[in-house]
Amino acid sequence: MTKRNTQQRRHNILAQVNELGEVAVEKLAEQLQTSEVTIRKDLTALEKSGLLLRRYGGAIALPKEIVSDEIDSKRKVAIAKAAAALIKDHNRIIIDSGRTTAAMIPELANKRGLVVMTNAIKVASRLLSLENEPTLLMTGGTWDPHSESFQGQVAENVLCSYDFDQLFIGADGIDVKRGTTTFNELVGLSQVMAKAAREVIVMVESDKIGRKIPNLELPWKIVTTLITDTGLADDKRKAIEACGVKLICAEIID
Repeated sequence: MTKRNTQQRRHNILAQVNELGEVAVEKLAEQLQTSEVTIRKDLTALEKSGLLLRRYGGAIALPKEIVSDEIDSKRKVAIAKAAAALIKDHNRIIIDSGRTTAAMIPELANKRGLVVMTNAIKVASRLLSLENEPTLLMTGGTWDPHSESFQGQVAENVLCSYDFDQLFIGADGIDVKRGTTTFNELVGLSQVMAKAAREVIVMVESDKIGRKIPNLELPWKIVTTLITDTGLADDKRKAIEACGVKLICAEIID
């Protein structure tokens, strides 16, 4: 069984779970013409990815309260679509940890020949669900529970061994005069990521722009593009553009 067939089968299983609310191993095996052992492995993999819940003899859809927490906001989706539009087939990219950057993954489904480096397990999991099968690279390193990503010297050394076309990275806040800011004091990996990429693309919602956060992460001089939503105030827009940063304000679609 090829990887593509496995991904397609799991896609079909997830579609049935979401439509029916519950599925049985025996029935899935019959429909998809495979063994019950294979179906159980599929359900286990989908549960580990946070896409459904296993139950005896099958699986059920995630409770609505869990799903609502995971659904990306319309602003995140708009920003994600604008970011994905900057990626060409066969690009080599870095995707940093974060919900906004992770929201970009479904938008990569039609890209061909991508090579993607990430330090986030959630990003890696979503990438593996894509049928176009991008080449996935992981930084490894020391697990940081605050950012839910790998950090540290090992991760930095791995990144230094590669070169990339683009880095896609989020931020806790934006200082319109200085650059991106963060609550996390571990900023070394973000800076190494930026050095390893020819373009640095920051993805952040407009309500984070102007937040007073002490730790400077990426100064404007190394940021190529900032993607936000149309909620950005004109004075902040002008201040950022005055720093030489390309600004994209993605329109939110209802």
